[in-house]
This record gives sequence, structure tokens and C-alpha cells, in this order.
Amino acid sequence: MLLDNKTAVVYGAAGSIGSALAAGFAAEGANCFLVGRTAATLETVAGKIRADGGRAETAVVDALDAAAVHDHAAALVEKTGSLDISVNVISQDAIFGPLAGIPVTDFAHSMSRLVTSQLITTQAAAKHMVAQESGVILFFGGSDYASRMPGLGTVQIGSDTIEALRRQWACELGPQNIRVLTLRTGGIPESLPDIPQTEAAKQAMIESTLLERAATFADIGHVAAFAASDRARSITDTQIDISCGAYAN
Repeated sequence: MLLDNKTAVVYGAAGSIGSALAAGFAAEGANCFLVGRTAATLETVAGKIRADGGRAETAVVDALDAAAVHDHAAALVEKTGSLDISVNVISQDAIFGPLAGIPVTDFAHSMSRLVTSQLITTQAAAKHMVAQESGVILFFGGSDYASRMPGLGTVQIGSDTIEALRRQWACELGPQNIRVLTLRTGGIPESLPDIPQTEAAKQAMIESTLLERAATFADIGHVAAFAASDRARSITDTQIDISCGAYAN
């Protein structure tokens, strides 16, 4: 399997994207450490992974608490011997709407939470990956440089900010054989509630693609597992497009 003897930590593992990533890693043999703030939801995800024959452990850790994140990373390295894959997909306080109407304090809070959590978890992973001279750090979301859609508030700005972090981390960690990548989709229809009000949005995601279908949670897991594996050893400092052709590259 692609990720035999690899240790993966997923922050925000109980969410739809986090659970898809964890399932993808586990299916390829990784020992997955699922991190979040709610024990019950984390255990539900872990239970599904174990039922499918994978390995998963859970931990309640706040990704905004630097000491707790670093302690958890150190503990799992002590237990397994390495930290090979790290990805942070915790929920964000995104604000939609024209920038002119967003209170400065609300904007600052949203961006601070995003950047702080990503910096904390990446620093924790990088510390151990530098010592072992290997590892993969994944970001999720990506940036559409051609976007001309108004009203996205902190969403597009947040994605662009994360991409700036990814580029900087990649050039700083590359000499230590650590790869840093972003996974980008054009939207995942099954992530929206299955109600009449979301049908138009789901159809728009599909119609924007070249393949006339959109990525699924399973697709996300499969691509993430490949990206984190040695099969992708030559890929770093870029976005991996999982948009079915929705974005022009």
C-alpha cells in the first residue's frame, strides 16, 4: 500500500473533508491520528476506519492551542517513531459579503484564527519532519488567481493567504526533504445538504467542469493519499487540482 508504516495526523478530522482525508490515508496503510474538539464525532470517524480495516486513534486537541498541539505531536512521534503526514482542515469562521460592509474586528478575527491554526499545526509537524528529514504537509482549498467573484469576504482572501504560507513553507522546508502541497477542488456537491435549496449549487459545480462531474469525498481521499506517498516524491510547492477541469491551469 502507498502509505505503509506512515503516520498521519489530521486536524479537523471529524468534518467531511477531514474524514475523507483520514479514510484515504488509512486505506493506504497509514496509522491515522484524528484530532478535533469533540470526542464523540472523532470516534465515529475512527470507528468507520477501523471497520474498514484501517488504523485510527483520536485526540481532543484545540488547533489554536500551541502547547497542546506540540505536546500531541511529540506524543505521537514517541509512540510511532515518526510524523510523516500533516493536514489541517479545521472549520473556519468564514465571512461572506462585500469587504466594505465587514466590520474590521470581525475580519481580523476570522483571518487571525485561520492563520494562527495553520501556523501552529505546521510548526509542530515541521519540527519533527526536519529532525527525520522527511515528511509531507498538505493544505486544502487552494487559490483561484482568476477569480473575479464579488462578495466572497474572507473566503478568497483566506485561501490566498494559505497559499502564501504554503509557498513559504515549501521553500524553507524543501532542503530538509519535506514536501508542501495544496489540494484544490472546484466544489464537492455531496458536501452540501441533500435538500431542494442546494440543487442549483450542486448542478453549477458539475456544469463548471470539463468532465461533467465533480469530485467526491472518495476522490479527495485517493488523491491526498497519492500526494502524501513516495509515488509523488517529485511534487512540491504547487496546487494539485482535483476540480475535474473546473479551473483553467
